Amino acid sequence: MRLLLFIIFLITTIFQGFAQDQYVMLISLDGYRHDYTERFHPPHIEAFISSGTAATSMIPSFPSKTFPNHYTIATGMKPGNHGLVDNTFFSSQKSKTYRISDRSVVQDGSWYGGTPIWVQAEKHGVKSASYFFVGSEAAIQGIRPSYYYDYNGTIPNTTRIDQVLEWLRLPDEERPRMITLYFSDMDDTGHKYGPNNDLKLKEALFKLDEELGILFDGVKKSGLPVNIIIVSDHGMTNITQDRLIDLEKLLAPFPLDYYNDGALAHLHLKDTKDMGEIRRELRKLEDHFSVVDPLSKNYYGKHINYSERVGDLLIIPDPGYYLVATSGFIKYQNRAAMFDTDTFGEHGFHPSLKDMHAIFYANGPRVKSGHEIKAFENIHVYPLICRLLGLPIPKDIDGQVKVLEPVLLEEKMASHPYEQK
Repeated sequence: MRLLLFIIFLITTIFQGFAQDQYVMLISLDGYRHDYTERFHPPHIEAFISSGTAATSMIPSFPSKTFPNHYTIATGMKPGNHGLVDNTFFSSQKSKTYRISDRSVVQDGSWYGGTPIWVQAEKHGVKSASYFFVGSEAAIQGIRPSYYYDYNGTIPNTTRIDQVLEWLRLPDEERPRMITLYFSDMDDTGHKYGPNNDLKLKEALFKLDEELGILFDGVKKSGLPVNIIIVSDHGMTNITQDRLIDLEKLLAPFPLDYYNDGALAHLHLKDTKDMGEIRRELRKLEDHFSVVDPLSKNYYGKHINYSERVGDLLIIPDPGYYLVATSGFIKYQNRAAMFDTDTFGEHGFHPSLKDMHAIFYANGPRVKSGHEIKAFENIHVYPLICRLLGLPIPKDIDGQVKVLEPVLLEEKMASHPYEQK
């Protein structure tokens, strides 16, 4: 009996030690649509995929916007459950608006629910570092990464990469084992020129690919067991000027406030007793848009902890149409003149639109080589990272470890101490 117990203890210790030795680098390529790699064949990314695992696509959460989906990847929770329900939204509980351009709210940890992966790591004695990721600038649950930077989009990609490689050269006791990294190149280019401008997209992608090649080479030279996961937050679809809907004019007659535009607008009524009448009258005006009850339509998931941030009603345009304030028409006219195009790229639409789908690529000592998996929701990335780092998986997340467990080598070892049941 003692021998059996010793063997069990030895196996568990070896396995836990193996998990504890692993590193994870989570890289976000903002706006990288699911089909860009197949269309343009960036050599370093393709080599990364060929010796690792790739999904046919990764399905974003609703809305397919930057902040909600980055934070979903970081927490394993849908936006309605982690609190970032859009890039811009109003909280009636706080009587304040969250805007991604407002540094005071972006860096205020009280806006953020869930337990981001760097917080989970730090809680369990694993150092983390972030060269940009949504939420990493705020003290969430009073915790920030051991190393982090406030977002500054002007910092060159090469500077970010140099710092990440420098982190990997730190002494063992100072070295982070969970690192996040963010690049906006494909989102910037897609917005300016649309996702069908092959010339501009390929130019931006090949520059980014060359920089990623430097990162991959540096990680290899470090000799550390780094598992790299590359994701994007959403895709991109074409919008033309003749499909802009004047949201300001549409809503002017109604007693309500609206927040955000683009692929959806959140309506907060002055008096919820008017709900039935306002919904009825707005639906009479539907023309390439829908008036939606966000709770009944299950847009934000089955459990919505932050329904007061979602609003009373949503205005959702048809795919290919876009909501703008009256001044927005001028903005698009200026963009057309500046970039010499009548077509732009936008996102935020429902994940059922394939153009919104993102990427998931992984490579490393614990990741299968030459492996492909089917499309999955981005809520499942978080428990995979927990598994790689040997961290406990929070019970309140929406993601499930079993979804991405098949990408791991030795995935049949069920004795992992933190396996989600």
